[in-house]
Amino acid sequence: MRFSTHVLNVILAFGEFNKVDALTILKTLPIMWITAMILEPVLVDRIAEKLVAKFTESTDSFNAKILFRILFTVIGMSARMMLIGGIVGNGFHSEIFSNFLTNWPRNLLVVLIAESLVIQPIARFAMVKIHASQDKVIKTADVNAQ
Repeated sequence: MRFSTHVLNVILAFGEFNKVDALTILKTLPIMWITAMILEPVLVDRIAEKLVAKFTESTDSFNAKILFRILFTVIGMSARMMLIGGIVGNGFHSEIFSNFLTNWPRNLLVVLIAESLVIQPIARFAMVKIHASQDKVIKTADVNAQ
C-alpha cells in the first residue's frame, strides 16, 4: 500500500513517469517506509482501534470489525503519508495543504480499493496458510510424543 501510494503521489506531482521520477521514488522511499513503520503502530493503530471500538458492538462479526479497521487505518495512514510525502518531496510550503485537499480524496479511494480488494485478502489468505501449517506441526509433534 505504501509503495503504490508513494509512486502515485510522485507521478501526480511531476505529471509523468520517467527516469528522474524513478530516482526520486528510490531516494525518498526509505524515508517514507521508516515514517510509515513508526506512525502506524504508534499513532494510527491506536486511533483506529479506538474508532473500531466506538463504531462496533461486541456482537458484531469479525469481518465487520476488520472492515472498520481497514477503513480507519487507511484513512489515517493516507492522510498522514500525503502530508509527510509532500514535505519530504517538495519541502514545507503553503501549497502542501491545498495540494492535500485536491490529491488526498483520489489517493484515499485508490488505496482503499487496493487494500480492501487485493492487499487484505492476500494477507488474510497467507495468515490462514501459516496458521494451518503451524497447527499441522503441533498436531504432528503431539502424535509423535504419544
